[in-house]
Amino acid sequence: MVAAGCVRRTLVMSHLHVEMEPPLNAPETSLSQAFRHLPPNIANELTALVERLASLHPNTKIDWSDSWSDEDMREFTAASIRRFEAEESEEGH
Repeated sequence: MVAAGCVRRTLVMSHLHVEMEPPLNAPETSLSQAFRHLPPNIANELTALVERLASLHPNTKIDWSDSWSDEDMREFTAASIRRFEAEESEEGH
């Protein structure tokens, strides 16, 4: 029932445009679920890392390998020896 003097309007939308995110694939779903289980401070750190990675130039090559090169091993060994010698030197004084 419409009160006298009021006009009843019906909105007819011939075309509704809604932007929707595409559905997540299996790896994205897994990552999302794992992220939700993180403590807030760790989730914030991970978010910052992801944002830094996303800001890299698209042609930036990131080495994700789990293996260390011979050069990596030499650098790590040298740094470890320097750290060990510094600690020994401090303990000797």
